[in-house]
Amino acid sequence: GYYGDRGEEVLTELSVSGDGFLPKVCREWEAAAATAADLGIRVVNLRFGVILAAEGGALEKILPVFRLGVGGKLGSGRQWMSWISLPDVLRIIEFCINNTEIQGPVNVVSPQPVTNAEFTQMLTQRLHRLAIIPIPAFILRAVLGEVADAALLSSTRVLPAKLQQSIFVFDHPSLRDALQAILPA
Repeated sequence: GYYGDRGEEVLTELSVSGDGFLPKVCREWEAAAATAADLGIRVVNLRFGVILAAEGGALEKILPVFRLGVGGKLGSGRQWMSWISLPDVLRIIEFCINNTEIQGPVNVVSPQPVTNAEFTQMLTQRLHRLAIIPIPAFILRAVLGEVADAALLSSTRVLPAKLQQSIFVFDHPSLRDALQAILPA
């Protein structure tokens, strides 16, 4: 939530925070952690994308709908989604702990963000289902209120620049790779 809704803008750890409730909370968390850095303690601020796992998280909530064949893109589907597989999350955390040169913000996301429409297409292909029922933004807002805009309709195209510069190797750099690992055929 650090970057907020940024449309097509490509974001890295050097990008400024967004506006709104979630970016404000993230800025406050990072400011609180900075007090340790002022004391000479190495601080790493992990900025997580949507974590994809076989159990729990975003997939657990949407898989039943998609398995029934009634899943679809959210709103326009053009919003960017920065995601990461759970195995890569765990490896990144270990990498940051063991690499003392890494400090400050670290984007814990795949190097290949996708739009919601692309995510929907790849998920339905993996599940051998159709995505025929898009969910209009006004319905999401009516049901979820502000959460719809903050969590489902906002666009964040985040890259893990710091990890890429530190030669971290992703096990699942593409969504297709991640979905094959998470959802075996």
